[in-house]
Amino acid sequence: MTHEGTTERLILRPLEIANAEQIQEHFPHWEIVKYMLNRIPWPYPADGAIQFLRDVAIPQRERGDAWHWSLRLRNDPSHLIGVINLTKGDGPNRGFWLGLPWHGQGLMSEAAAWANDYWFDSLGFPVLRVAKAIANTASRRISEKQGMRLVGLEDRDYVSGRLPSERWEITAEEWRAWKACGKLRL
Repeated sequence: MTHEGTTERLILRPLEIANAEQIQEHFPHWEIVKYMLNRIPWPYPADGAIQFLRDVAIPQRERGDAWHWSLRLRNDPSHLIGVINLTKGDGPNRGFWLGLPWHGQGLMSEAAAWANDYWFDSLGFPVLRVAKAIANTASRRISEKQGMRLVGLEDRDYVSGRLPSERWEITAEEWRAWKACGKLRL
């Protein structure tokens, strides 16, 4: 079961088929997809969002392999502005995207902190791992601000091509200590 969540400015609701139209509106932009793994079709098809929800996100949730949420502003809960997900396994465990009009406002840092709590406290996993293209500086800043450690370098295949990438991680104990000493910066 995937639970709804809130942050200071956001509502996180489990993804559903009804989200397809708003995902299709905000997701297929080069600035959003270029640093996503190359399993994202590009150019993004007109039915890409419904395919993703029907064939990937909802089946993963039903199997208990992944959890996907829509991101919505608390002052406009009917409007989807992005998506964040958590996935079981050796990593990467967290992924996200945010519509272009909402970039640079710290919203994804809020969503990521909530997702970290969910990963460790609700799901009980001991380590959270993420991967990102080195060129994706906005995503890198979120990992840095949230106390994650850089643990490796590798090349990965993204929509924009093969790029040098970083692997980051944080343990449940490190996350809780980071939050407790007030170092968490959103």
